[in-house]
Amino acid sequence: MAVHTPGATVRRSWAPDLDLETLYALLALRTRVFVVEQECAYQELDGRDLEPRARHYWLADTGTAEVLATLRLLQEPGGGHRIGRVCTRADARGRGFGHRLLDAALAEVGAGPCVLDAQEIQVAFYGRHGFVVAGERFVEDGIGHLPMARPAG
Repeated sequence: MAVHTPGATVRRSWAPDLDLETLYALLALRTRVFVVEQECAYQELDGRDLEPRARHYWLADTGTAEVLATLRLLQEPGGGHRIGRVCTRADARGRGFGHRLLDAALAEVGAGPCVLDAQEIQVAFYGRHGFVVAGERFVEDGIGHLPMARPAG
């Protein structure tokens, strides 16, 4: 489905406050990108989406309210935050939506530490937001990843 307007609105919600239609749309986009498009057969639903302190961010087309991009912000058990499941619909890429979502999530994180596991081809993308490689390369679902961290400060 084509994007109808040049703009998009950043939205966010704690997991317990998400309505079912929105949750379904977020999970459908993630499945479309990570499982279908990237051809990775893996368990996309990892049990963390409904944690009480999970915060979901998404961009919705201003004309249709269709989800264009999403990410998930988790509070880690030992402290700090973890960003994950960052993706943008194929026909909405290249418009800065991922950067807008990261800016919004990192504004919530503030000066605290934040980590993520980046696909290798996305290291520079996350580097623009202060993340640095923080460990050894690993392969997950056939795709090279690097752990990255944005130090507290």
